[in-house]
Amino acid sequence: MTSDSPFSDLSIDYLEMYVGNLEVEAFTWVDKYGFTVVGMGDSADHRSVALRNGPVLLVITEAISDRHPAAAYVQTHGAGVADVALRTRDVRAVFEAAVAAGATPVHEPAQHTPAGGAGGGLVTATIEGFGDVVHTLVQRAPGDEPGLPPGFVPSPRSPGGGAGETALLAIDHLAICLPAGDLRRTVDHYVRTLGFRDIFQERIVVGAQAMESQVVQSRSGGVTLTLIEPDPETEPGQIDDFLKGHHGPGVQHVAFASDDAVRTVRDLAARGVGFLTTPDTYYDLLAQRISPKTHPLQDLRETGLLIDEDHGGQLFQIFTRSMHPRRTLFFEIIERQGAETFGSSNIKALYEAVELERAG
Repeated sequence: MTSDSPFSDLSIDYLEMYVGNLEVEAFTWVDKYGFTVVGMGDSADHRSVALRNGPVLLVITEAISDRHPAAAYVQTHGAGVADVALRTRDVRAVFEAAVAAGATPVHEPAQHTPAGGAGGGLVTATIEGFGDVVHTLVQRAPGDEPGLPPGFVPSPRSPGGGAGETALLAIDHLAICLPAGDLRRTVDHYVRTLGFRDIFQERIVVGAQAMESQVVQSRSGGVTLTLIEPDPETEPGQIDDFLKGHHGPGVQHVAFASDDAVRTVRDLAARGVGFLTTPDTYYDLLAQRISPKTHPLQDLRETGLLIDEDHGGQLFQIFTRSMHPRRTLFFEIIERQGAETFGSSNIKALYEAVELERAG
C-alpha cells in the first residue's frame, strides 16, 4: 500500500448513534460531557442533532418512522454506535476500491449541496462494516473542516458546553465485540477492503475467562479498531454478556483522547459522569510494576485512573459506568504519553487487586 492508495488518508469524520430518545441523549452529551449543539437535521422519518467537543463530532439520531434504519437498530440493539464515518479526500476512489475488494455497498457516491447552497458541498457514500454498523465515507470541500454531515443546518453555539471546558482531543479507538470465530474474518475484511494494517494482537486471560484481541488501524493512523472475541472453551465473560445484551456484534466502548486525564476525569466527575471504581489495592501494588512519570500516585488514586506501560511510554485510562439499559455501551478516557498499546495489563492487575481486596 503506497501513499497514492485511495486508503492512505482515512480518518474518523464523525460517529452516529441511533437512540430511542433524542432529547435525553443530546442533553446527556451536552450536560455531562461538555459537547455543544452545532447542527440539526431532520426528515419525514428521523430527527438528528450534531454535537461537537473540539474535533470530536457526534451525530445523535432518533427514528420517527419505521422506514428509517434507526428504528430496527434500536429495537434490536438498544441505543448504540451505528455509523463510523470515515473522512477521505476522494470518496469515489475509496468506494470503488473497497467494493472491488469485497466490501458490500449500501449507498453509491452522491454529491450534497451544503446549507445555503454555496461552496463545493459534500460527497458521501456508504459501505457495510461489521454487524449492523456501517461506514459513511465523507469527502469535504477544502476549508470545510470541521463541518457537518449532509442535510444538517448549523445551529447557534449553545452556552455551557464545547471544547473550552471538558476538552477532548480525538477518538483514540473503538472497541468492538465479535462472536467467537468472527475475529480473523473481520480483521481480514478491514485489511482487504480499506487497506487497514493488523498492528497488534494478544490473548487476555482473566481467571477462568479468556478473550482474543486484534487491533486494526488505517494507514494514516486516524482510525483504530480494537476487535475482541470470546474464547468459547473458557467460562463466559464480559464479551459474551455484551453479545447477548446487544444481540450481536457492535461497539462496546468509545475511547476519547485527553492531554491530561486527571484534569478531564475531575471535570467529567464534577459534571456527574460516573466512573468504574478502582480498589486501593491496585495502587498499593502499582509500585511493583510501574512508576508513574507525569501524574502523582495520589492523583491517580483520587481519580481512579489506571496506568500501563509499553515500549513507547505510559498511558492513563479509565472507563465510565455504563448507563445503557442493557449495559452494552460505555466510554473511556485515555491519555497517551508515548504508549501505543491499550492497557491490557490493567485487566490482569485489576483482577489481582480485587481478589486481594476480597481476601482481606
